[in-house]
Amino acid sequence: MTAASRTVTPADLSITPRDRRFGREGGTPRWWHGGRPAASALYNALSATFPLGEAFFVESVRNFREGAPEPLASEIRAFTKQEAIHSREHAAFNRRAADAGYDLAKLERRVRERLDLTKSKPPIVSLAATMALEHFTAILAHELLADPRHLAGAEAEAAALWRWHAAEEIEHKGVAFDTWLHATRGWPRRKRWEVKAKVMLFVTRNFIVDRTAGALELLRQDGITGVRAWSSLLWTMWVRPGMMRKIFGAWAKFFLPGFHPWNEDDRDLIAGFDSPPALAAAERKAA
Repeated sequence: MTAASRTVTPADLSITPRDRRFGREGGTPRWWHGGRPAASALYNALSATFPLGEAFFVESVRNFREGAPEPLASEIRAFTKQEAIHSREHAAFNRRAADAGYDLAKLERRVRERLDLTKSKPPIVSLAATMALEHFTAILAHELLADPRHLAGAEAEAAALWRWHAAEEIEHKGVAFDTWLHATRGWPRRKRWEVKAKVMLFVTRNFIVDRTAGALELLRQDGITGVRAWSSLLWTMWVRPGMMRKIFGAWAKFFLPGFHPWNEDDRDLIAGFDSPPALAAAERKAA
């Protein structure tokens, strides 16, 4: 059976790179997320990973594009364009965080260390890590768009950046997985499952540990430390709005036999995303 015949990616899927720019007209407030230090720190810590991380995703997928069947080959090209624009916009967002007084160097150094270690291994390891992280970003994106409380009160341009990014993460959520199927088409099913499960557990541990540490570092730069920092951050991550808690079920599905990101077609969350009425409605829901 070919990789193409195993995929459940919708036949009518369109991956559309949207070349948008956010926040170029002014700075982003230090606590841009509704005046909440912990929420601002968490999203800033996540954004700090994107310029390096998404370049890594692109490289990892493109290493296995040779011989990829259609429509996967075209999807890889569109994925590459989307991720390049995401990197650019988050680099700009990160510069505004620096302008607001944050030093992201420690966070970026940790990302570079993680990626350098992964890239020191065979290329299939980088692809497996990308597949796992793309599922992670896709379920975060789903939750972000499904529940307006995650960006409630956020500064308008920053919120628009995160919604745009989330929409495109949903759109290309199957590309790394289908590339993995193509690259491992000669592997036994059990071996494929064991590798992807182990990689996801490793990626999850690092994601939670590193983003928590990064957010705590940014809170420290705000003068918020100790119990106050930990309690506010853990409340934001796990209780209310509780992004990490709410994605657990979608995360666990990754380990089921027959898993594919498109087993759940959630394009309804981005239906009409490019139309002015849809964008206005998203803004009203988050207000």
